[in-house]
Amino acid sequence: MVKDKQTVIEEFNDLVNMSASDLETWLKEGASESAGWSKSDGSGETIGHESGRKIIEILKKNPDKDPEGYDEADIEHMRRVVAYCKRHLAQEDKVKRDPGSRSARSLKNWGHDPAKE
Repeated sequence: MVKDKQTVIEEFNDLVNMSASDLETWLKEGASESAGWSKSDGSGETIGHESGRKIIEILKKNPDKDPEGYDEADIEHMRRVVAYCKRHLAQEDKVKRDPGSRSARSLKNWGHDPAKE
């Protein structure tokens, strides 16, 4: 069952606990590039790193988090972010104990800093 738009927006805003500027700073660090699966386009960028760039665009485009300020492409990416973060947070207690772990770094690429909880 697909979540409705409002649920996706609420969960995205709860799970993405990094600001656009925090996420931009993080994505410039080398540690952000060493976590996650590489894209299949040969660029060397990870899927999560690319996701982080899209999250920054969403956060900057709609800083007030107005539900009417998101387009369908935003909602679709927000849906992916919610699914990824929820799945990894449920599976891995390690991310809270070890902020330097690959899992924790990957979550940060997706806009969720486990150290902030």
